[in-house]
Amino acid sequence: MKRATVFLGEMTDPEVEAFLRGHDTVIVPVGSTEQHGPHAPLATDVLIPVEVARRVAPRIGALVAPPVSYALSYPHVGFTGVVNIRIPTFMALVEDLCAALAAAGFRRIVFLNGHYDNTYAIAYACASVLGQLPPGTTAFPVNYWDGMTPAEAAEFFDPSNGLHANKGETSAVLAIDEGLVDMALANAEFPPFPEVASPAPVHTAFFFSAPGSVHRATVSGTWGDARGASAEFGERYLAVVTDATIRILDDVARTQAAMPVRSRGAAPG
Repeated sequence: MKRATVFLGEMTDPEVEAFLRGHDTVIVPVGSTEQHGPHAPLATDVLIPVEVARRVAPRIGALVAPPVSYALSYPHVGFTGVVNIRIPTFMALVEDLCAALAAAGFRRIVFLNGHYDNTYAIAYACASVLGQLPPGTTAFPVNYWDGMTPAEAAEFFDPSNGLHANKGETSAVLAIDEGLVDMALANAEFPPFPEVASPAPVHTAFFFSAPGSVHRATVSGTWGDARGASAEFGERYLAVVTDATIRILDDVARTQAAMPVRSRGAAPG
């Protein structure tokens, strides 16, 4: 007997039709194929949002589309394990996915992103294609870590404990599939950042605007300390970011519903 699933790619056509009679949300995990230090798999940024989407989907009445595994990895150019595609190619793919999923009947298209460098390009692509989608369709990105509280971020995922191939990411992969991580090679490395008054815009100017910036900033590709990673810590991390993602999606939905419908070009008043 065929098992029930939240994964769109595992469903039959009649199953999708039945789902769309009562629901309209699809989650598209987006990641990258790039180095994650000497210890973690190239698919880290895909594996984690796919798992988070799998946990989120039944709680919000959604399906999970097949992931986008090739994306904007230009900061990592210089390392061997990197598959980078051009920004226009990536944006065109996101636009085409929006159009195709909307044509299938989905009216809420959530790109659950696991690779930060993709964020703006996804948003711009969604904005670019919106006028071609059926009325009432929304499409937008959410980074799976966006909804963490400051305390959660401080524990799992911020500049002080690292942002790439660190303890949090490595632990999450261990919780998903321990056989994909070589903990004997787990290491610690932090980029040699100087003291600056405004780290965020400086990091944007350095990392987002320069291919090979991560290769320049790190020798191993690790940004953080992965040596204390564990499946137990990863399971807690996945539970936290799943709840955080659901909070963000609820906030987005309530914000969208609160905004008045106004035709383009209409005068205020």
